Amino acid sequence: MTLTEPAIVAEGLRKQYKEKRALDGFDLTVPPGMVYGLLGPNGAGKTTAVRILATLVKLDGGRAEVAGFDVAAKPRQVRRRIGFTGQFAAVDEVLTGRQNLRMFGRLFHLGAKDAVRRADELLEQFDLIDAANKGVKEYSGGMRRRLDLAASMILAPQVLFLDEPTTGLDPRSRNEVWESIRSLVSQGTTVLLTTQYLDEADQLAERIAVIDRGRVIADDSPAGLKNRIGGDRIEVVAYQTADLPAVAKAVSRAASAEPEIDDEGRKVHAEVRDRVAALTEVARSLQDQGLAIEDIGLRRPTLDEVFLTLTGHHAEEEEGVVA
Repeated sequence: MTLTEPAIVAEGLRKQYKEKRALDGFDLTVPPGMVYGLLGPNGAGKTTAVRILATLVKLDGGRAEVAGFDVAAKPRQVRRRIGFTGQFAAVDEVLTGRQNLRMFGRLFHLGAKDAVRRADELLEQFDLIDAANKGVKEYSGGMRRRLDLAASMILAPQVLFLDEPTTGLDPRSRNEVWESIRSLVSQGTTVLLTTQYLDEADQLAERIAVIDRGRVIADDSPAGLKNRIGGDRIEVVAYQTADLPAVAKAVSRAASAEPEIDDEGRKVHAEVRDRVAALTEVARSLQDQGLAIEDIGLRRPTLDEVFLTLTGHHAEEEEGVVA
């Protein structure tokens, strides 16, 4: 059944582990039918928040609802409506893909015939039919993660929690998992995705909550987050460091802000309002002055720059032992 109300609501969640405060007033509202990214470094509280919402860890304070049910008061009702995939595959390497899914079906109290039927449906949905009768130990990393996703979908959950689903995968395997996640959402599942990979959040999430030190410090679409630190920027890479002052002067004529100079990278960059006009004007000015450049282009702020601006550190930096 597709949700119409918020899929997840968290208000003032708190969680303490000895001297470490993992969550400190964590607030979140996730609309139904989308991938919602939870972005932050190790130690920021992402995994703790997900484990509380999935009823795996008890909260110390605040309240939370998932699929319309209070996670503390009605954990059984929550569990019937969610799926959870952690950072490491939970499938049995000795069994085949088909045997794994049938086993999970029985563990979720499906009858024998229903478990067989559901396993076959998921093998087709996750493009694992050709490998269905192979031992999981022969699967690639991407195939294992897709099988893990399939196992979490045995009961077609309304809400799926994905905690670092592509950690350690190669680019091809990551793309395979991304396509599987998009397919789930197209069928009505709400996905809460925790990740350290900025490109993953950019690719998949319609909205992103940035978490730092146990609380959400920003919540917007990827484009909205990027707009917080400015719009399009022009970037010019000079061949020689000595040319940087002249390049900066050319850029300043078309920029809407004072250019920044990176001596080590031989770069000059600045924010611009009219991207095409600015690029044309700067290129013409450099040509008129006979300045040789290595590269010139337009780019938007990255999520890494957003994170650095909001928190003072990069998203991949670790802050503690509690995720």
